Amino acid sequence: MKKLLFSAAALLVTSATFAQTWTVDKSHSKVGFAITHMMLTEVDGNFKTFDAKLTGKPDMSDAQFEMTADVNSINTDNERRDGHLKSADWFDAAKFGTVSFKSTSFKKVSGNKYKMTGDLTMHGVTKPVTLDATVLGPVVNKNREGKEITKVGLKTSGQIKRSDFGVGGNGPMSPVSDEVDLRVNGEFAMQ
Repeated sequence: MKKLLFSAAALLVTSATFAQTWTVDKSHSKVGFAITHMMLTEVDGNFKTFDAKLTGKPDMSDAQFEMTADVNSINTDNERRDGHLKSADWFDAAKFGTVSFKSTSFKKVSGNKYKMTGDLTMHGVTKPVTLDATVLGPVVNKNREGKEITKVGLKTSGQIKRSDFGVGGNGPMSPVSDEVDLRVNGEFAMQ
């Protein structure tokens, strides 16, 4: 009996110390942004087509996060504006079809709060950015087949300057702010 308990404890410790791959549940996730129009109101948008992967221990120490989004799937609830954003005036989706992020550092600040630094590539330009991240969970629930699945939530936010990436006009007459708020929220299941 002692041998069985020791083996079970060793298995739990081993699984807690090795990084796991977590897959994104796209139906409960969003890659979004917000920008100020005419210095009056915030306009939200998102990318409908994206993929993301999280690799990390259940406590998410030193986690790695990767995300790609299809620029042609941009959605601001206005077809005319979406078409303009895909044009060479802004994202130039024909030439630069994806936006991507790959973390280089994921450090705990306190509790479930982290600072995530990584390389953001947009419009052919790659720059380091730092985002605030909150890890929710892990929680265990059952799928339709009754199998237990461990899940975590990852909420990230931060701000970039679109001019740093050469996106859109940068003159004083630009109708939108240079600052863009990023909001990437995901639900991930352990594989």
